Amino acid sequence: MTALATAPTWTPPLDSSELAEVLAKIRQWVPYDGDALLDDVGAVLDDVVPREEELEDHAQRLRGHLMQLVDIAVAQEADQSDPEADRLIRQARDVRAQELPGDHMKAVGHLRRMAWSVNELLERLAALRCVKEAA
Repeated sequence: MTALATAPTWTPPLDSSELAEVLAKIRQWVPYDGDALLDDVGAVLDDVVPREEELEDHAQRLRGHLMQLVDIAVAQEADQSDPEADRLIRQARDVRAQELPGDHMKAVGHLRRMAWSVNELLERLAALRCVKEAA
């Protein structure tokens, strides 16, 4: 008769603090919403200049869209396979990191640059089939 081999003891891949970190990230996750993204881009690029009290809210939402699109692009390795996607990702990171200027018209200009970055990155990712094409 052959001796039975003892199975190695199972050890979990993550400890409790790492699992808590994963859970926190899952709770913070917001699903991709192409319609909301287009609404936010349209609100900033519209002919009507956003009011001063709306600027920070627009900036926060556009930063979120940029971060989400960059995360999608990196996860799909679009930055490694497509030079234009890589350029747009770097541009998105740069414009997202900039502070909103205090002057109203300069702030509107900054918001419009962010909105164009969102729009261009979305179009590139749709062309690469990383996201569904937005309507």
